[in-house]
Amino acid sequence: MSRCGLASPVRMFVLTDSKSEVSGIILKNAAVDLVHHREKAKLLRSQPARVVEPKGLLYVQQREFAVTTPGDGSVSILGSDDATTCHIVVLRHTGSGATCLTHCDGSDTEAEVSLIMGAVKSFSDPTGRGRLEVHLVGGFNDDRQLSQKLTNQLLRAFHLQPDELHLVTFCVTELNDREEKDIHFPIIYGIAVNVKTAEIFPATFPEKGPDEDLRSARVLTGATLTNVYDAKTEELHIGPYFWRPFPYVDFWLEQDDKQILQNLSTSPLAEPPHFVSHIRSTLTFLKEHPFPSRSLFPDRKPRIYKKNEEGLWEQVCSDKM
Repeated sequence: MSRCGLASPVRMFVLTDSKSEVSGIILKNAAVDLVHHREKAKLLRSQPARVVEPKGLLYVQQREFAVTTPGDGSVSILGSDDATTCHIVVLRHTGSGATCLTHCDGSDTEAEVSLIMGAVKSFSDPTGRGRLEVHLVGGFNDDRQLSQKLTNQLLRAFHLQPDELHLVTFCVTELNDREEKDIHFPIIYGIAVNVKTAEIFPATFPEKGPDEDLRSARVLTGATLTNVYDAKTEELHIGPYFWRPFPYVDFWLEQDDKQILQNLSTSPLAEPPHFVSHIRSTLTFLKEHPFPSRSLFPDRKPRIYKKNEEGLWEQVCSDKM
């Protein structure tokens, strides 16, 4: 899911049905050049996905965001993956270096963009030098056109912001699509951003924690976008989250892999191999914790993690599972 001089607004292009079309969306002061963005997307797609180990990593799940600065002594990499129709958004201020990464699925795009804009600006001096830069990666030419819809939503949401923004990376939908035996897939499923150097690259993550099932359960029960990181204290805050018993959880756990894939994915043919096992694990977690206010958050306080000397997350307070 930048500021530099004065310039006339230009129309933002939107890619639909393998053709470049001009939409009515305007991104202020973004010098959008179709050929430039195609070439830059091609360059990003050509890079092999790097395996990012847990040390120094803050992994961002769907409907989460995190923002930090180059001065962070705990986190050097923000990242997310498993994006099929979803988009991963990086917003960075070049003056302060404040960097935000979020994983958007189209649930409430305008509100989500406003949240991450506010988060990055809170670390930036509005009178100082620098500009706000936007990077959009994810989606593909899916049959239901959910990726295209999300691309349009994000462009419009950024257009509605009062700030000047510069679109730097645009590797979404058609520009992130490959076709194999008449089936479309994303090329890039995940990205990482180095908050020290501003480098953005395709990435995979062996570890998606802490509390991977808990955070995934929150998404499956319909939660909204939330900030999971306090950059000032360098702490990861998980929860408190509350949900009602997940409907028909036993029924879903009894289904075969094909049924889960067909019914619980927006793009069944394009999901990564671990999708079904991940959903089963999340459903099992929901079955085991139908009332998180009792089993997970009885004191209504978040689970707080800090990086230890090895650069790994370690819980420092609140309830243990």
